[in-house]
Amino acid sequence: MQKAGWQSPSNIALVKYWGKHGRQLPNNPSVSFTLNTAATRTFIAWENYNKFGRVELSFTLEGKENPAFAARIEKFLDSLVDEYFPFLKEVTLQIDSSNSFPHSSGIASSASGMSALALCLCEIEQTISGVTVDQDAFTKKASIISRLGSGSACRSIYPEMGLWGHHPDIAHSSDDYAIGIGAEIHPVFKTFHDDILIVSAKEKSVSSTAGHNLMVGNPYAEARYKQANERIITLLTALREGDLVTFGKITEDEALTLHALMMCSDPSYMLMEEGSLAIIKKVKAFRADTNIPLYFTLDAGPNVHLLYPHENELDVRSFITSELKPLCHEGKIIYDHVGQGAQKIM
Repeated sequence: MQKAGWQSPSNIALVKYWGKHGRQLPNNPSVSFTLNTAATRTFIAWENYNKFGRVELSFTLEGKENPAFAARIEKFLDSLVDEYFPFLKEVTLQIDSSNSFPHSSGIASSASGMSALALCLCEIEQTISGVTVDQDAFTKKASIISRLGSGSACRSIYPEMGLWGHHPDIAHSSDDYAIGIGAEIHPVFKTFHDDILIVSAKEKSVSSTAGHNLMVGNPYAEARYKQANERIITLLTALREGDLVTFGKITEDEALTLHALMMCSDPSYMLMEEGSLAIIKKVKAFRADTNIPLYFTLDAGPNVHLLYPHENELDVRSFITSELKPLCHEGKIIYDHVGQGAQKIM
């Protein structure tokens, strides 16, 4: 059997996408930091044998069979056969995936997992076809396939930062795939830290898929999409210029906007918890007292991401240990930073 292997990281959105249409297409553009430590490693072994003429696979997560996830992967691959990967009807796959972060850490693995899977599939296609495409074409297709599996996964492939979603003022931007913008950002952001404070490791009460769907009929949806398009241009300017204050304001406002949209959905719901709010208040007080550029953001969940420059690491880590760690579930914190995107590992 031949084998392909890729490692792909998670990412943290600064301008969030919330609400989608069609087949995993965003209602507004988004931009994210690519992380480093929180990553998924996926290996796919395959042989040119298939007795049923449909997707055949076995799947293990952390070395153990996971029937529920295997069924999800099989359904996803079935959806790719006709348009993207006809070869899937002619091979048998053995997929093994593992995460660098604990399963109970409260960190969603869909972005890292689906992007790693997509990269492996694109490599297998090249090997079987014998046709090698250039790096840009390979990356673009991998981003498209990642998006079909999990919207935000399409941004994880790129080093440092990814941008997904069409914007009339951003060259090459597209709803179909993400583009890398790491080369455009100020050096201060290339070594930014993202320390993830695990407030809760429980499964969310409302999934992200359900949350996106609830944007249909949300009375603030259209105003939100307009706001996101405006904020992303302001944020990109701040990223290029090294403007930490503007960066921090937009990043925090985006996190609170995301959760406000959840509270305004019908039915309404809340994913932040008491610990989330307590951390946010302490972060704001710390910044006011010290003038250290420490900022927060959240994904669609209760866990808080703390973003800050590398030069402030010692002061921030001391603050986290003394003031914030007691607010975390079992004291769990993942210390991460901006990373270099997906890496081939076989």
